[in-house]
Amino acid sequence: MEKGGKTSEHQSSLPGFLGTIDNLISRFESFALAAGVLLMAANTVANVVGRFIFQHSIFFTEELNRIIIILITFAGVGYAARHGRHIRMSAIFDSLPFKPRKALMIVIAVITSLAMFALCYFSVRYIGKVQTSGRVLPSLQIPVWWIFVWVPVGFFVTGAQYLLTAIKNIIEKDIYLSTNVLEGYEETEAEV
Repeated sequence: MEKGGKTSEHQSSLPGFLGTIDNLISRFESFALAAGVLLMAANTVANVVGRFIFQHSIFFTEELNRIIIILITFAGVGYAARHGRHIRMSAIFDSLPFKPRKALMIVIAVITSLAMFALCYFSVRYIGKVQTSGRVLPSLQIPVWWIFVWVPVGFFVTGAQYLLTAIKNIIEKDIYLSTNVLEGYEETEAEV
């Protein structure tokens, strides 16, 4: 383990098959986020260069960036959950003794996982409705439902991450915010 109770970026601390799933999800999230940010930057820079040097914008830049923002947003939800960077309202949680805190963390992870899987289900249903509408993007001429495919993928990955967090908390003696992040606060504030 590294400093702060974290393991390396792509190495799960879960045993066996669960660790393999966790590693695959981690690699997918990292690749999707990195590729999305790089592609968006390249697309935007190319459009600016085209507009100011060649006096012609790239006609599909706005649509492509909209697709990439959806990808980054929903890949980022799982990434935030993996690194314990989600928003926490922890005043009551922090005041509890160890055993109730651990039980509450398991309950929170399971409920959040179920909520993410439910949102995945509803987003798949929504995509089905958009698909039957036959709408296409004006510039790229691709079906609109394609840009929403990342939504259920992101919800599913996040649900899986929270489920793995619940399992991690069940099998380990410590309390984990995610599969690789121990519960607690780091001393990162510098005194001025």
